[in-house]
Amino acid sequence: MCTPRPAAHTPSGQHAGAERFAAALDDVRRRLTEQIEDLTARRDTLHRLTQCDRALLPDQACAVLDRLAGAGFGADYVAVQREALVLVRALVPEILDSFLNRLERLLDDPEHVKLTQRGWQARTWDPDDPRIEELAAALASKVLADPALPSMPAGFQKRSDATSRYAVVNGHRADEAPSIARLNALVEANLRAAGIDVPHP
Repeated sequence: MCTPRPAAHTPSGQHAGAERFAAALDDVRRRLTEQIEDLTARRDTLHRLTQCDRALLPDQACAVLDRLAGAGFGADYVAVQREALVLVRALVPEILDSFLNRLERLLDDPEHVKLTQRGWQARTWDPDDPRIEELAAALASKVLADPALPSMPAGFQKRSDATSRYAVVNGHRADEAPSIARLNALVEANLRAAGIDVPHP
């Protein structure tokens, strides 16, 4: 009569090693998936800019949006800026050129790019987060340091509907991120305190 042989047991060290290897593969797969999704979103954004925005925005605006996408800004940020530019062109075309020039200067300044990207990240913060005040002060200082500081066109403030038009553009999607709304309000308050004529929303 044959005696059954005991089942082979995998040493615990080998089992743990296999688990770590599987976990490492999962992590690599996850990171690659995230990169693929991000690159796909960027590609789709550039496609939309090429195919659709030419009818809505001037060439300078499309070029700025292309640069934003290429400077590390996510597709969601580029999409919001695109919507803002369309609103500016439709509601306050007087400030479109200065708005575009300001975006171009922002992209020429790596420090300003980082501050703006941090500002976009702030949408996930609590509206009372003390970092918002610090970031608003830094952003306002950057704007004030611009030798070609943009200003409202002469006569714009005298328009009876100037404030409401500006509020629509400036408040675009503000209800989706209360922290961004507070950040924008603080930046504008700092600019007004420095003597810059910014319409009150």
